[in-house]
Amino acid sequence: MTQGTTQLFSSGFETASVVASSGLLSPPWNLIADLNSETHPNENLFRKEGSHGPDVTIIAFGTTQNHVQPDLLPSTDMMDNPFEFLLSKKNPSFSLNQSVMSLFTDNVESLGQLKSQIDLKKPVIVTGHGVGGSIASLFTLWLIEKMGSTDKRPICITFGSPLIGDKSLQEAIARSSNWNSCFLHVVHPRDPLLSTFISNGSYRPFGTFLLCSDYGSTCSENPDSILRLFTEMSTLHQGLQIQGYGNIVERLTSKSIWKDSDVPSIPQNLLQASFALQCQALGLSQDLEKQEVLLTKKKRFIPQKELDKMKINMACLEWYKKTCKNTGSGYYDCYKNELLQRDIDVVTPSRMLTSYWKDMVEEVDKQPQKEGANFRTRWLYAGTNYRRMVEPLDIAQYYREGKYDYINEGRSEHYKQLQKWQEEDKKPEPIKPRNVQSILTIDSCFWAHVEEALTSLRKCKAAGSSVAEQKEATMKLDEFEEYVYGLLKNYTVSPEIFLQGSSYMKWWNEYKKFKGALHGSRLANFMKNYAKYGDGEYEFSRE
Repeated sequence: MTQGTTQLFSSGFETASVVASSGLLSPPWNLIADLNSETHPNENLFRKEGSHGPDVTIIAFGTTQNHVQPDLLPSTDMMDNPFEFLLSKKNPSFSLNQSVMSLFTDNVESLGQLKSQIDLKKPVIVTGHGVGGSIASLFTLWLIEKMGSTDKRPICITFGSPLIGDKSLQEAIARSSNWNSCFLHVVHPRDPLLSTFISNGSYRPFGTFLLCSDYGSTCSENPDSILRLFTEMSTLHQGLQIQGYGNIVERLTSKSIWKDSDVPSIPQNLLQASFALQCQALGLSQDLEKQEVLLTKKKRFIPQKELDKMKINMACLEWYKKTCKNTGSGYYDCYKNELLQRDIDVVTPSRMLTSYWKDMVEEVDKQPQKEGANFRTRWLYAGTNYRRMVEPLDIAQYYREGKYDYINEGRSEHYKQLQKWQEEDKKPEPIKPRNVQSILTIDSCFWAHVEEALTSLRKCKAAGSSVAEQKEATMKLDEFEEYVYGLLKNYTVSPEIFLQGSSYMKWWNEYKKFKGALHGSRLANFMKNYAKYGDGEYEFSRE
């Protein structure tokens, strides 16, 4: 589920009620209290391990540092960055709090030993208060790197901990709902340590925040909502400070956060209802609620819903392709020649598809490497079909405008990425000869190769071409013959290329005349009986 859908169909105050009533907060806080009651001479970072029931391991971190400066350290300046797995093509760097990262690095050897000892087949809770919670967040991130598909996700619960990173870090973590849901941060507006970082525009919250006030409590995963709610809450508690989170945890655990009888009229719109209840739970104004609903609506992106719309556009292109085939010219040449209204009408669905898939590729590129791979697999089939259907239309327009060398000069990056992911998938695409009539040509750049072959043929025939130009053009034509024959032999090219109005047949008829009757290449022999290809009956073994 995407972040957008989470925000649409979940209510923060309900989540807060579940957290409080589950008793999840008491064991971690109690372990933190035990840790803080002990003495830790000559240690700038210390920890204590405990358990909750027979299976759950709890690890609490503490530190002698009560305050940290808000300076940020870019990941590009980190030596042996342990969080490199968070980086992606579109998110090549992020920044962490310099003091917290320095504390983590100073103790990375002992933390590494602890990491190697943890069995993620069993539940693990990592916790801490203040700066200790910031270390707990970093350690949990480090644990995520070793998390396998069958492992249990570690849970990090912090109390009054300062934010640890910038927007790029938040986006890297939020790209995976599995990672983002590993973090629960309990905060109060009277906590001066947290307030400093909330007001600093360079920092960005990630995970779920349980915001507590004297009026009530609520949960949110939306970074903008968290910042706006906390800022608004802080104005209600100016000049006050909390002494600790013990009383807050006790209060949350001992009673319900919000009673149904306390809720006034609930709006019918789920999105508005969710944030309205959050604002009311914290005693905040309705104006803030209205502003937040508008902001959240603008930012919502639900790829599955949009993909369903794109299926309609693909159906339009399928209809166009079939119609063109019935007229004796493939849809590539019909679109290139643009003679009829249908060739103009198809521009809109093809552009909508391209816009959608460009956005999707950009979204994947922003994801951390591991999550991006999972995402690519999920959408790969649809993306591959789109590329094979629509890219020929882009090629047709490119050459209609009199341009050359589409593959190197004109191809969009999103096509390159979709093809790269499909090739990395390494799953064979077995095509039965009998089914070749229904396929899209596997190489979505096929028509660009045809256009370049037409150009090479013109150079060979042109009287003004130099010997060197003719030699190069002849070599390219030989290579094109082998390329086409290889596609045909594997039944990976649509038999629509043999329609008499196609650019391929135009090339072949001209090329056959140019080469003469004695030309006996494998492709030339095939073309004598190409009609059998569409029926899956051509025997390539004879070649």
